[in-house]
Amino acid sequence: MTLEERLERIESMLVVLVERQQVREWYSVEEFAGLLAKAEFTVREWCRLGRIRAEKRLSGRGAFPAWCISHQELLRYQREGLLPLPMR
Repeated sequence: MTLEERLERIESMLVVLVERQQVREWYSVEEFAGLLAKAEFTVREWCRLGRIRAEKRLSGRGAFPAWCISHQELLRYQREGLLPLPMR
């Protein structure tokens, strides 16, 4: 395999990786947990406790709204980590 063939192969693999990592405006709990390699339960608890900024939205899949987390919050979490527990 020539150097040019190897570079073309690497480039095509990078294109596939970039396409897989499409940025979304909002993530479900399941998607957010998958991106962070955390359990869905953990992410739901963070939402419920205010450790990450999330909104409840009707999902159309039942009577209960589902948590949604913005891409901006994902970036903030990656930079700064969890928010402190709110004071009661």
